[in-house]
Amino acid sequence: MSKNILELCLSPDLGGLELFVTTCYKDFKTKTNCKIAVSKNSKLDKYLDNEEKFYIKRNKLFPIFPALKLAKYIDSNDIDVVHFHWTKDINLVILAKVLSKKKPQIIQTRNMTMTRFKDDFYHRWLYKNISTMHAVTYQVKEQIKKFVPSDICPNVEMVYMGCEASSVNEQRVEELRKIYNLKDEFIVGIVGRIEESKGQYLVIEALHKLKELNIKALIVGLPMEETYLDNLKSKVKDFGLENKVIFTGFTKEVNEHMQLFDVNILATPKETFGLVVIEAMANGICMIATNKAGPLEIIEDGVDGLLFERNSDDLANKIKMLYQDKELKSKLARAGKIKANTMFDKNTQLDKLYRVIEGIK
Repeated sequence: MSKNILELCLSPDLGGLELFVTTCYKDFKTKTNCKIAVSKNSKLDKYLDNEEKFYIKRNKLFPIFPALKLAKYIDSNDIDVVHFHWTKDINLVILAKVLSKKKPQIIQTRNMTMTRFKDDFYHRWLYKNISTMHAVTYQVKEQIKKFVPSDICPNVEMVYMGCEASSVNEQRVEELRKIYNLKDEFIVGIVGRIEESKGQYLVIEALHKLKELNIKALIVGLPMEETYLDNLKSKVKDFGLENKVIFTGFTKEVNEHMQLFDVNILATPKETFGLVVIEAMANGICMIATNKAGPLEIIEDGVDGLLFERNSDDLANKIKMLYQDKELKSKLARAGKIKANTMFDKNTQLDKLYRVIEGIK
């Protein structure tokens, strides 16, 4: 008998973690009774504008109140498994489990790196109440095994996130090309939340070093802090790149925007996985990513993408390499697309994760 699942994420942001929540929810509800809990008026709430949602608000000072509300929802909807994704939701979920009559199984998708031991009383209580942890890479799985004591460590399963080669509205791509006034330029793209850790400033600095070449950059995403966005725009102005850097803002038309790119950049220092990496690869776009953490399990350097040291000099060198060698760019893009559509196929990976959830005891 299929289990009733609750997907839960109260994160205020909208990035790879939150989009994976929506992917799980939409897939699992085709297989079983699946609900979703989010924070009201969050970016995730607005993204799921046509979906039925359960609203709950975090209360750091008095977590008992939202936990009671969640426990009541669990019992009234006969929830068998709560699947949460945002680490900050852990105490709410565990407290709700304790308070509920149903006592659901708990699975956590671990999207973040783990860097310290979890051997204090509080963390021992938390992890004793988690049935399974879903690690999104082998590196994350190793970290969980290393930092969570073996006597309380939940079952750990590694399942990659996945993507699919979605249909692209070619007419819209051409419309976007006109909107952004793109002609024959080499387009460098970077997609994700606009915040310092995502490294948009490195793309701007690299572009400055390549100023004499026919290159433009599209920075796609929603700013988390206007101050950082203002700093980026000031850097663009100081470098004299006003005609070479375009800030598109947030869009749901990610695939159409990627079709404008010659190359997509992942510039975070320690991206746990890098969903945008496989999305670009599935779109047939050549990837350049930092040579640390998640990308090391996705990209084979020089075979299906390029890896770079996280500085603007090396990034500029890698961009210039692809700018000058169109055949290499096409070769890497083709190999990347094959890998994304096989090793990181969305349906295959979601089926694996669903089987993990169904197998929880």
